Amino acid sequence: MIRPAKPEDAAAVAPLMILAMGHIAGIFARSENHEDAIPFFDAFFRQDNNQYSYVNTLVFENEAGVVGSVTGYDGKLLRSLRQPILDELHKSDPDFSPNDETEAGEYYLDCVNVHANHQGKGIGKLLINAFCAHARQLGYHRVGLIVDLENPAAKRLYENLGFAAAGEKDFMGHQYYHMVREMN
Repeated sequence: MIRPAKPEDAAAVAPLMILAMGHIAGIFARSENHEDAIPFFDAFFRQDNNQYSYVNTLVFENEAGVVGSVTGYDGKLLRSLRQPILDELHKSDPDFSPNDETEAGEYYLDCVNVHANHQGKGIGKLLINAFCAHARQLGYHRVGLIVDLENPAAKRLYENLGFAAAGEKDFMGHQYYHMVREMN
């Protein structure tokens, strides 16, 4: 079942966010071990005023518990939602300043992942489609995301779900396709 996330889902969702973030989690944790970022994401997930908040997350829950999540928000709100994250990161790196990965006019899918033991069962597709349906219910006509140029399998997955490449973006040291799904 897909449902809105709750703060108490943090222990399950934070490790999923780490999987979705990849090298970005390492940057946030200031560690080569991405799992060092779990407390960071756990804390921000429990709050309601940032881009990684439970407020911006849908979860997939089955008999095993929460095994998948998707997080996203209105692209025009990126900077205000990112500010609490930046405030924390600036404590150790005052010059940290990532460029924007989204923009006004799209509902941005920030991260989606499924626990390794539950991958290959269609849960990710269900979450992405639920996210798009949620965006449409909110009145958005475009969902956007970025996918690493070095991850052609993810690009194909998104293409199969109706997304198309709309350009490229440089974000936190990697090149990404900016992909969009128009919803009319």
